[in-house]
Amino acid sequence: MAGYKTPDFSERAAASRTAKQAALEKLRNKPAADPAMIAAREATQAARKAAAAERRAERLKAAEAEKAAKLAEAEAARAAQAPAAPKPQKTAEELKAARDARYAARKARKR
Repeated sequence: MAGYKTPDFSERAAASRTAKQAALEKLRNKPAADPAMIAAREATQAARKAAAAERRAERLKAAEAEKAAKLAEAEAARAAQAPAAPKPQKTAEELKAARDARYAARKARKR
């Protein structure tokens, strides 16, 4: 029984050539694409792209509407929390009197 014989370069090159020739023959024997089928495939693809673009636009509109609603809600909440009338500002004398009263109370606690 003979053992395995490693093919030399010329054998490998010949095998490669025959494989390439077989692939080319297979490609040549393939029938040409039907123009009607190609047109139908392109039309389907265009319709699919248009539908995807429409869905994308609808999602964008919905997101913008939701964002506007949240903004309006936040503005309404901010308006509801805002005081009706601003607090009157204390004068410098009133601030000094309050500070002196706190100081006196702190000194009285320490004694």
